[in-house]
Amino acid sequence: MSQIVLAVLDGLGSFVFALSGGVLGVQKGFDLFGVLLLSFVVAVTGGITRDVLIGSVPPVSIASWHNLAIAIAGGLLTFYVYPLVRSRQRDVLLFDAIGLAVFAVTGTTKALAFGIDPVMAAVLGMISGIGGGMARDVLAGEIPSVLRADIYAVAALAAGAVVSVGHVLGSWPAGSMLLGAAVCLFLRLMAIYRGWRIPAARWRDDGSK
Repeated sequence: MSQIVLAVLDGLGSFVFALSGGVLGVQKGFDLFGVLLLSFVVAVTGGITRDVLIGSVPPVSIASWHNLAIAIAGGLLTFYVYPLVRSRQRDVLLFDAIGLAVFAVTGTTKALAFGIDPVMAAVLGMISGIGGGMARDVLAGEIPSVLRADIYAVAALAAGAVVSVGHVLGSWPAGSMLLGAAVCLFLRLMAIYRGWRIPAARWRDDGSK
């Protein structure tokens, strides 16, 4: 897949993640700078982590001004028209699912291109997808959503796994990416609309249930 297509997909993922960061910032009562900072962190943290781990430096997310502009656009949108964004919360969750799928498959593809083992490439794809959300929740004083029962990180890992398996089998890369993204979207949508969850720990501190 061409670098231009990957760049466009990364930009799309960055924007929808910036929206999710802006929404949480507004809900927490952050000022304009805080909302924009949270949007930027969500948009770039996953990609930066992936690039540093595979040795692609400087990370694409901070090599130019484009991702900063995308994040600011998402942050400004949520700051000034939050009621509109809030009224479309289900749509925002859908966009977040799309962003997760995009980051997971592009992250895995980039890791594979740098010669990373397919298994670890899938893990790096997952990190690309969930890194920003984890940083967002920590900065906002929340327990990261990926540590709760919601199907989020697993969906990203499944997408990365599909891309890695396709790579091992010699499949058409774009086809593997589309299938991986579809798997991720399916799992996220089932979690959002059908309440699918991963079993959560039920033990108390004293060992009882």
